[in-house]
Amino acid sequence: TDEAFASLPDGLVTCLLEPGNKDTLADILKYHVLSGKVLSTDLSDGLSATTLNGDDVVVDLTDGVKINDSVVSTVDVGATNGVIHVIDSVLVPSDIDIDAFLVSCRDIPETAVANGNFGTLVTALGAADLVGALSEPDGPFTVFAPTDEAFASLPDGLLSCLLEPDNKDTLADILKYHVLSGKVLSTDLSDGLAATTLNGD
Repeated sequence: TDEAFASLPDGLVTCLLEPGNKDTLADILKYHVLSGKVLSTDLSDGLSATTLNGDDVVVDLTDGVKINDSVVSTVDVGATNGVIHVIDSVLVPSDIDIDAFLVSCRDIPETAVANGNFGTLVTALGAADLVGALSEPDGPFTVFAPTDEAFASLPDGLLSCLLEPDNKDTLADILKYHVLSGKVLSTDLSDGLAATTLNGD
């Protein structure tokens, strides 16, 4: 149902609907389909059935009707070419790692928010009007991201001072000093390498 899709982790549906993720989306949708017309009266507890994506789902009749862990709320909805059973959650094949998949869809600000250790950085990016600049489609960028702990170790009062609207330019200058243009992996680094940040230094 729409509710089942709405209960998926934030951003997952949007990510799945991106053209580059068509195969993963198809894989998940096919995991909801069996070949043949299987009515509720054909189900038995523990029945294993192969879906169109090649993976099996398991029927559980111990407490109502479940397909894997999804509760079946309505059975035997007729259609001209088969039957629909309504479930309360989206079935995800075991070979799809949702967390890893989501990471592939997040830009830098979204990744920082999802991580949970960069709340101050996200706040500072917002105060400096840099969230949009570091979001897709802009980039790629490399960010040396200070954690909340790193910000907390600054001299007393400095952070709150930097977050004041009058100090937006100074804050932006400091934040840009943590960003390189281009995607620089740890394997690209060498001892003594000098790189120019977005603030020009």
